[in-house]
Amino acid sequence: MGYRRSPGAGPVGKGRVVLTSIPGGGAPGDHESESRPGGHPQPGSSAAEIGQRARIWHVVLNVAGRVTPLPALKQGLEQLAHEHPPFLTARYAVDHAEIRYWEQADTLQDAAALALRLWGEHRSSAGLPPWEVVGLEVVDRPTYHQRIAEGYAEPPAFLGGVHPY
Repeated sequence: MGYRRSPGAGPVGKGRVVLTSIPGGGAPGDHESESRPGGHPQPGSSAAEIGQRARIWHVVLNVAGRVTPLPALKQGLEQLAHEHPPFLTARYAVDHAEIRYWEQADTLQDAAALALRLWGEHRSSAGLPPWEVVGLEVVDRPTYHQRIAEGYAEPPAFLGGVHPY
């Protein structure tokens, strides 16, 4: 993995380390953005303009908690898949689960915020257990496909559906 310092950075050790082997890991200004700092749209941005800037993110959400009967957990995850259509796949065991899906958002921060709310917002309606989020990975589509192509990641064992580990 290559590193480079931000343009105009001060002495070594004081600059921002930038991962150059990761798409989108460049320094600020390396790509055009119509957003203000913090990923918020500029005032006056229309919904269509915001939608045009949105990107697709691959999300892996890990949740865990007390032991839950497998039939109830499977039913809850299947209901979550129905309620959240970009749902890709889920694997589960009695005390943890992994959910993989695609999310559309303007920024990484927006995609992560949506992912962190997913379990809590659907817990009641989908009949999910009161587990907590214990892990989160969010990467853009090109990075996800690059990882698979280079052998650094495997595609999900099952495409679609809810399956035990």
